[in-house]
Amino acid sequence: MSAKDPFQILADELTLIRKDMDQLQRTSLDKKDAQALHKKLAEGVDRMYRAAPEVQQAIDNRLMAVAAFLKEETTKAAEKAAKDAILNAHDESIDAARSLTQAAGEARRQAWRYFGGFWVWLTSMLATGVVLGLLLAYGTETAKAAFSIDTMARYGCGKLGIGGQLIEQSDGSSLCAFWIKLPEQSGN
Repeated sequence: MSAKDPFQILADELTLIRKDMDQLQRTSLDKKDAQALHKKLAEGVDRMYRAAPEVQQAIDNRLMAVAAFLKEETTKAAEKAAKDAILNAHDESIDAARSLTQAAGEARRQAWRYFGGFWVWLTSMLATGVVLGLLLAYGTETAKAAFSIDTMARYGCGKLGIGGQLIEQSDGSSLCAFWIKLPEQSGN
């Protein structure tokens, strides 16, 4: 292979530059074409500038619609999750109650077997009788204390057929007297 001569390389490069210049001359705009292109570009930019608020409003409207949709869907999903959780908890509670009822029934049966049914019943009746007796005794004592003469005299002296007489003293105090023994009189 023979190497190209530097003069030939320079000539080839100049030919390429000439072709590029011809190409540029054919594709470049003249002043009239440049003004027409500028006018079209300016009109396009102006139309875009005037349409920008409408486009922004349309975008805002779309975003608000999407936000409302997301809010609604999120609310629905939350409600469904809450309902599912409540139903799950309810089912678990029912299962636990059923299990406890079965365990209580088994414990009751075991108690009947261990202690004997009659003795458990008799003991529970005696315990109930003791509790009722204590309540009756307490109620009787309370009623007796409430209707004692002291209480009646303090609050109902001379009233309600209790008897007694209210005596006012010179120092401002008073007393309720149920019987007064008068001095014997000579001559009777």
